[in-house]
Amino acid sequence: MIKIGILGDIGSGKSYVAKNFGYPVFNADVEVGKLYKENKKIFDKLKKILPKYIHLFPISKDEICNAILANKSNLRKIVAIVHLEIRKKMNIFLNKNKNKKIIILDIPLLLENKINKKNDILVFVKSKKSDISKRLRKRENFNLKLFNKFKNIQLSLNYKEKKSQFVIKNNFTKKSVNKSIKKILKDIL
Repeated sequence: MIKIGILGDIGSGKSYVAKNFGYPVFNADVEVGKLYKENKKIFDKLKKILPKYIHLFPISKDEICNAILANKSNLRKIVAIVHLEIRKKMNIFLNKNKNKKIIILDIPLLLENKINKKNDILVFVKSKKSDISKRLRKRENFNLKLFNKFKNIQLSLNYKEKKSQFVIKNNFTKKSVNKSIKKILKDIL
């Protein structure tokens, strides 16, 4: 099984690129959303360490956002709890897809949390800052302060790009993305 990790800036189109490979995708952001809605144990753990912010199950994004914005260390506390569960979900995904030729890992903190293995293929999604900015402002509930907090716990984009074997320049057209994906697949298969 070939594992492809998708790296890039927040809003660069990582999930879009991941989907367009046409192979099973593990999307950590989707899984985190499910945890907040469906996992009572995660709620109990978060409520215990953040009682001022986490009140109701299912956990609302607003409560998580308020906790993160209120205190620098809250984001790390949340990540510490949620990350363990996401890793379990990823392992289930890997087992379920062990006979697939390729799987895609769309995990924002892939390198930061040392989830990738040495022989995994890393693909960096590169987009213009102006395109990213436009896309982020269109997102429902976009919060610049929250965005900056997440940026602060991430490795630099230059580092991620240098660690990657491939770079996809995402100008947000399906044609250019698919052309890059075809080239990558041709090189690795």
